[in-house]
Amino acid sequence: MNTEPTARTAPGIDRDIYPMPAFVKFEATDLPATTRWYEAAGFVVLAAMPGPGGATMLVHLRRQRYQDILLVPARGAVTGGGRVTMAAGGDDLRLRAGDLAAAGGGTVDGPAQTPWRSDDLVLTDPDGNVVVLTEPRRADIDADAEWSTMVRTSVGRAVAP
Repeated sequence: MNTEPTARTAPGIDRDIYPMPAFVKFEATDLPATTRWYEAAGFVVLAAMPGPGGATMLVHLRRQRYQDILLVPARGAVTGGGRVTMAAGGDDLRLRAGDLAAAGGGTVDGPAQTPWRSDDLVLTDPDGNVVVLTEPRRADIDADAEWSTMVRTSVGRAVAP
């Protein structure tokens, strides 16, 4: 398996080995193709571990620190359903959408603006798992003092009925 990125990597790739406080594990029906798709999403292959007989049994992908996905071969039909949201960390979401459109295999929706002042790019891998890359719209946040104050004062507030 190719361990070098085949597409533009995300800003801030961290190749350190550390205990992961959280990670996502997705099954892939075609491990090499799904790996290439995630490389187009800005992930790098941190490790590809062989199993009995030498075939790859696990691919450890990473975008930024604590943004790890483990891909394992599917044991039958995969229905997807996994979903995780990750900070885009300064990645240009429009360019990233183009990278993924060119890679094919999965689908891309966005980037789209959210009511909470971020841009979200929704990536659905070839097996139906979803990774959302989100980037705050700093200019909108900084320009609207009233909205920023509302966000700051909402911390710790109970949910209204």
